[in-house]
Amino acid sequence: MFSEKNVELLTGIIHEELLKAIGETLLMTFLPTLLAFAIGLPLGVLLVTGDKRGIRPLPSPVMQVLNVIINLLRSVPFLILLVVVLPLSRLVVGTSVGTKAIIVPLTIAAFPFVARLVETSIREVDQGVVEAAQAMGASPMQIVYKVLIPEAKPALISNFCVSLITIFGYGAMAGILGGGGLGAIAINYGYYRRRELVMWVMVILLIVLVQIFQSTGNYITKRSDKRIR
Repeated sequence: MFSEKNVELLTGIIHEELLKAIGETLLMTFLPTLLAFAIGLPLGVLLVTGDKRGIRPLPSPVMQVLNVIINLLRSVPFLILLVVVLPLSRLVVGTSVGTKAIIVPLTIAAFPFVARLVETSIREVDQGVVEAAQAMGASPMQIVYKVLIPEAKPALISNFCVSLITIFGYGAMAGILGGGGLGAIAINYGYYRRRELVMWVMVILLIVLVQIFQSTGNYITKRSDKRIR
């Protein structure tokens, strides 16, 4: 594993490709996570508020269709979804290969997951607080923005971190089908060319990034939780 050729190849990758790969990995992680939350946050809130016991019930067929769509998208394995959605990537960003192309399937794969996480976070809010806001004459929109989301903020931040790490893992897998980043280096140089040293170094870097994301998320979550101040 530590042969001269392996060390030379790793050195060349570090000098020529590593910084670019880290940048691609971060882009494939943060941008789809933000886009998934932009879609999943309102959907998750809608799943709670539109429930028959919610503050603004919606017709049962509407809620059933919404739940079916979310469940269907969540049930498709990511690699299969990636293959299916790549033509859409070509339509949206003009290519089906590379970092930009992977952002589309990553977002589509992540937003149903985010919606369920948001739904769980919102349902954990004390109903007594919601009832108090209703008794004071707050509108459903005011309850969402001034009660539900603020009260659920620590859980939402924690779930953002969970989503970030999940998408990070998806992005690493996307290297199999033409994605970029550290995962692509690990697969193209480490796995296909049987250069175990390159593969293990990339895996270690991926693990380090996950630990940084998780530690940062835990710190922000604790700082935002008024119950432990």
